Amino acid sequence: MFEVLPIRKIIHVDMDAFYASVEQLDNPELAGKPIAVGGGGKRGVVSAASYEARKFGVRSAMSGVLARKRCADLIFIRPRFDRYKEISEQIRKIFLEYTDLVEPLSLDEAYLDVTENKKGNPSATLIAKEIREQIKERTGLNASAGISINKFVAKVASDINKPNGQKTVPPEEVIDFLEQLDIKKFYGVGKVMKEKMYRLGIFTGKDLKTKSIGFLADNFGKSGTYYFNIVRGIHQGEVKPSRTRKSLAAERTFSENISSEVFMLERLEDIAKEVERRLKSSRVAGKTITLKIKYSDFTLQTRSRTLPHYVSSKDLIMNNVKDLLFQEKMKDSVRLLGISLSNLNNEDKKEEKPPPDKTIDVQLKLDF
Repeated sequence: MFEVLPIRKIIHVDMDAFYASVEQLDNPELAGKPIAVGGGGKRGVVSAASYEARKFGVRSAMSGVLARKRCADLIFIRPRFDRYKEISEQIRKIFLEYTDLVEPLSLDEAYLDVTENKKGNPSATLIAKEIREQIKERTGLNASAGISINKFVAKVASDINKPNGQKTVPPEEVIDFLEQLDIKKFYGVGKVMKEKMYRLGIFTGKDLKTKSIGFLADNFGKSGTYYFNIVRGIHQGEVKPSRTRKSLAAERTFSENISSEVFMLERLEDIAKEVERRLKSSRVAGKTITLKIKYSDFTLQTRSRTLPHYVSSKDLIMNNVKDLLFQEKMKDSVRLLGISLSNLNNEDKKEEKPPPDKTIDVQLKLDF
């Protein structure tokens, strides 16, 4: 017998230009102006851009130099992650007023399963609207949302009416929605994958749906089955309130290349201190220490060591990082250094499982 799966009600909430919006909120003089959070120097990178800056083509992960070329009036702001985290926690509290099934993806976005919620509201659409209103009232910031039967469709839908909007894709409209969608808007399809699909004649979800599972497996490997399922609205990933962290890291890009190991050790001390702070904040420790080195020619090298015991203190981390640094001679000057800890002591802890799904009655299915 086939198992009849219950219809879930999933909301994906995504803050609008979060970092940049926080800066404009805290400094009204920046309101309406093109700003970029990040570094504006020759080694700087844009972490986030306001919608005013996006009109000029400024995007996150873009170099500061290119961003300035695209927008001469662009204002660069140094990131304040403590402030972003503070507001993110306020937003998380709002989510928890509606459901305990909240899965954060980052400081500015999260999934919520509101199939059964604390407000007893059968409409996920109305819940999303209310959450967005509460976020605006308590933080002064705008959020967008996508609402549908699974995480994938909700994630895609949240981008449809940005900024400050929402999109509901009810069960009976999921297939049509996915078929009409440009393949580049499928979550997880990046620039390289998009070009490959275009070459194979796959431009929309409808095109993707015509391809057999064998064709997709031959061309996309293990991802083939994933693509075969999602275009049919099949995605059974649950909203997981507890996500186990696999690693923790910090890194720095330097304004000038450095070639002296003495200078590198000074920089690594600061990086190790930040790693220690993050470990303590997350209440974890790790056994595997990795030193990341990016040379001036942009080649990347990693050197790792796994210890017999867990460490979290800066001094113990640095003792091992020093050994890794002098493990072999540097091949060139260095533009970036990073330290990460993995094999964390939280990996043997079982994640909290959401309560089992219950059968949804007809009224709930209709009232989405």
